[in-house]
Amino acid sequence: MKERYMNRRTLVLGTVLVAAAAFAGGAFLFLPPETVPAAAQEESTLVRNHSPVIGPANAPVTIVEFLDPACEACRAFHPIVKQIMEKFPQTRLVIRYAPLHNGSDEAVRLLEAARMQDKFLPVLEKLFFEQPAWAVHGAPDLEKMWAFAGEAGLDVVKARTDAQSPGVVKVLNQDVADMKAINIEGTPTFFVNGQPLTDFGPQQLHDLVAAEVARVGSSPSS
Repeated sequence: MKERYMNRRTLVLGTVLVAAAAFAGGAFLFLPPETVPAAAQEESTLVRNHSPVIGPANAPVTIVEFLDPACEACRAFHPIVKQIMEKFPQTRLVIRYAPLHNGSDEAVRLLEAARMQDKFLPVLEKLFFEQPAWAVHGAPDLEKMWAFAGEAGLDVVKARTDAQSPGVVKVLNQDVADMKAINIEGTPTFFVNGQPLTDFGPQQLHDLVAAEVARVGSSPSS
């Protein structure tokens, strides 16, 4: 698996410690407990109308995150993104899929099936929380992944059927096509109002969001 920056591994290991503390401390209360439909807008390779959106649909600052449910760095950044969004309520998060790990395409289909049951966030967060148990690099335990989703409240029998539906396959294929068009080789990859996060790190993401909030004329909550 390619890493976008040479120091990514070191950064991720440090960030994982922060993430572990956030998981244990219940940091998942930061975001609204549901996804909302994407607002009607001109589509692009960054934002599609099918994409899960967390936060106000009409927020002036849009964070786009290309993520992989099996990605260790995505797990580490999840509570960090939520903290940034709590500090800056003028933001929304658009989630795009970049299934770069073995088995991640099935994880994406699972998440899309979870959306059909209004279980997207609970299942995503359960998969991240249990990631060390199912997302072994090179040998993911996908049956265990499905079991964890069931523990999050998913009707697994129905979801297994929905995960193979043409609509879910279309979402997966479009996101993979956009990922390739943008030349994304590592996850998570962030864009804020269309600007790429070129200097990878939690503080850098915070600062880019803060700059965009200031530019659109709103002040962050204190």
